[in-house]
Amino acid sequence: MAKSISCKDAGKTCDWSATAESEDKLLEITLEHVKEHHKELTINSELSKNIRALIKDTS
Repeated sequence: MAKSISCKDAGKTCDWSATAESEDKLLEITLEHVKEHHKELTINSELSKNIRALIKDTS
């Protein structure tokens, strides 16, 4: 089952969203987006945990 996430899921006004076949791949894609577009955030294990909590199953 595919997984999805969007910045709006985290309360951001950013329109970005992504879908991937695995949670690990989606986390990787999301962290790349964060590095490029949300430089105010610190990438660490806590952020990764919070991102994983926002990932949804898609049909």
